[in-house]
Amino acid sequence: MLLNELTPIIKELVAEPVAFCSGFISGALRLNLTDDPVKTWLEKQAGFTPTNTQTGSSVRRSGPQSIDID
Repeated sequence: MLLNELTPIIKELVAEPVAFCSGFISGALRLNLTDDPVKTWLEKQAGFTPTNTQTGSSVRRSGPQSIDID
């Protein structure tokens, strides 16, 4: 049963080991792709730009949000 849960992870690791390892390490170190050192390095490599570049008042980071249900 544990093997069934690990199969997708192993498939990703075998398919692209460099991308998987770098993604795993950046996640473990909690690196933000929109921070300056990582962002400039990614832009130099193959013209990558992060998609979640929302800044300013449109980003809410405090507490739970309420919703209205009709």
